[in-house]
Amino acid sequence: MHNIQTKFVLSRLTKTVLILASSTVLLTSTQTLQAQGCVAARGAGMTCATGLHLSEELPPSAGWQSSVGYRFLHSHRHFVGDVEQKQREAEGSEVINRSQFIDFGVTYAFNPRFSATLTIPFSIHDRSSTVRSNDTARTILQRYHTQSSGLGDLRLEGNAWILDPEKNPKGNILFGLGVDMPTGEKDAKDTFQVFSTNGILAAERTVDQSIQPGDGGWGIILDIYAYQQIAPRLNVFINGGYTITPEEKSGVPTYRSNPFEAEMSIADTYMGRAGLEYVISPKHGLAFSLAGRIEGVPVRDLVGGSEGFRRPGFAISIEPGLSLMVESWSFNLYTPIALYRNRQRSVPDMQTSATAHGDAAFADYLVMFSVTKRF
Repeated sequence: MHNIQTKFVLSRLTKTVLILASSTVLLTSTQTLQAQGCVAARGAGMTCATGLHLSEELPPSAGWQSSVGYRFLHSHRHFVGDVEQKQREAEGSEVINRSQFIDFGVTYAFNPRFSATLTIPFSIHDRSSTVRSNDTARTILQRYHTQSSGLGDLRLEGNAWILDPEKNPKGNILFGLGVDMPTGEKDAKDTFQVFSTNGILAAERTVDQSIQPGDGGWGIILDIYAYQQIAPRLNVFINGGYTITPEEKSGVPTYRSNPFEAEMSIADTYMGRAGLEYVISPKHGLAFSLAGRIEGVPVRDLVGGSEGFRRPGFAISIEPGLSLMVESWSFNLYTPIALYRNRQRSVPDMQTSATAHGDAAFADYLVMFSVTKRF
């Protein structure tokens, strides 16, 4: 009798860990969520709509799930390569992005192994920049703000567990394949302050690539998530994804002086996570996780050309997290803290000269939160 009870408790623990871990898995690697700050960052940065088709007891044969994911970032620290440009903050010329991303997700489980998720993203951005004089001194004259907001690029993804979750509760692999649709505005505009011989003038232009709601191109989403129980209450997991964007440029002007950067690039994005998750309180469905995280924009795409303006680079972070399950509700909080940031040389940098190397602003940390309801 004791052995039967022990097996039952361990089974519930394993499934609880699986639910909590997989609630942050698939959509973290889609087109719109990668990187931090000026390295094109869109999306809530975590899933809240996949993996939760398992209940505490047994996987249902079918069912619906809805979710809301939120991500906040404040980027202001500039890097060229992995060298921080501390003089930017000292002189007051740093570019400051404040971005909020909200993802609404709906998942339908066809059976315990196969499901599909539709994610509807929205974003709100504020970008603070400075106006400089055109003389040699490049004097900072004033600071101004540009904003954008609205619907982002819709994502539709199918997910499949390699093994039957009911028969393999201690370890499994989940694959995802989907499409990123160019539904978000790719050429949002706002009023810029521009220096001229007649003083500072107002000019309407497309906002910076980092705060555009959409990127203007189609994407193919590839995801993988794997976990294994290594001790009672303890799981190890890995999570990775890549979004392929076959199109090269969106046709949206950047108003940059470099002719190689005249149009915005449609860039691939990637993400990887690996770590441990421990169930603190099985009774309350409370778990703590700690992972390493890398996310970014590559210099060159896997498919298609890589010309046009982009800020390639990546951030490596340590990612503590908490998950809580209350009946049919799940709550997840993750705060990746940047340990290493690198703004790599772009194709336009290489086309310009042997030494040209643009910069990018990164965030010190991210705040990601999600709420999921299973029906």
